Amino acid sequence: MRQLLNTLYVTTPDSYLSKDGLNVVVSRDGKELLRIPIHNIESIITFGYIGASPGLMKLCSDNGVSLTFLSPQGRFIGHLNGATRGNVLLRKKQYEIFDNDEICLNLGKIIISAKIQNSRSILRRHIRDYGNNDALIFCSKRLEHMKHKALSTTCLEDLRGIEGKAANIYFSVFNELILTQKDVFNFTERNRRPPRDEINAMLSFVYTLITNEMVSALETVGLDPYLGFMHAIRPGRPSLALDLIEEFRGYLGDRLVLSLINRRQVKRNDFIKQGDTVIMTDDCKKTIISAWQKRKKDITEHPYLKEKIPVGLLPYSQAMLLARYIRQDLNNYPVFLIL
Repeated sequence: MRQLLNTLYVTTPDSYLSKDGLNVVVSRDGKELLRIPIHNIESIITFGYIGASPGLMKLCSDNGVSLTFLSPQGRFIGHLNGATRGNVLLRKKQYEIFDNDEICLNLGKIIISAKIQNSRSILRRHIRDYGNNDALIFCSKRLEHMKHKALSTTCLEDLRGIEGKAANIYFSVFNELILTQKDVFNFTERNRRPPRDEINAMLSFVYTLITNEMVSALETVGLDPYLGFMHAIRPGRPSLALDLIEEFRGYLGDRLVLSLINRRQVKRNDFIKQGDTVIMTDDCKKTIISAWQKRKKDITEHPYLKEKIPVGLLPYSQAMLLARYIRQDLNNYPVFLIL
């Protein structure tokens, strides 16, 4: 199994990245803030517009370290990689099978049904831990029904509709999962671009972190992260990464956000209201990233591999299993389900 290395997150918007020998140097207004050997990291994600030196970009490329640029609010700007990794025959096979509507529908059905089941597991775990909740019980039953609809659908467009309805059901009771600070964190609906409340701001931010992990994982095993089977293909959009993170949104994203709120690790003053938009402060981003990095080190047992692995390697494990399915080493793609 692949070794779990560090991701360097640069959250200060006016930071500049450069190289000094084999070191990545982060500076601000000409003053060095951080220095880290390139061999200690596997990716760099920077939030801001100042950028990086060509020398740093070459250093990353030569050492297989991905470099991702996001806006201060977490919107994707660009992604830099070195020479394409992996087996060209695997990518050729990927392009071939993703032209097959039947295969695309099969992958979509099992991934969306897994997403719905994982959302249902989050609700049922809350019921087990905190007692019966009529709203959660009712929505859990509805999600069970939506899961079976997803598995039986015969059209990819219908599947997208089922996924959207299931997400609305799940998020309709998301506020029930918040146990503290309800005067600050009050969730009514999922919204984005821009997020209009604190919880949506955090959800979008964490989903972006997970997407970048999945992009790196897909590139590592040799798959094209931009050719998906369910999300529409657009220039610069990592459609396959967006497909695969569906099974992880609840487990890696929603549970992290809920934990940060319920443990009072984020508070009212971590957010700024700008018109209809809520943005996170730099300190809030650092808190979330710190919790994310810690979460990645937790050990879990993979339900298919039956191995105990760090949570941070789950995107890699799923990318590896998808590659094995594409190579026809597996009869089907084994989705990740919350145990």
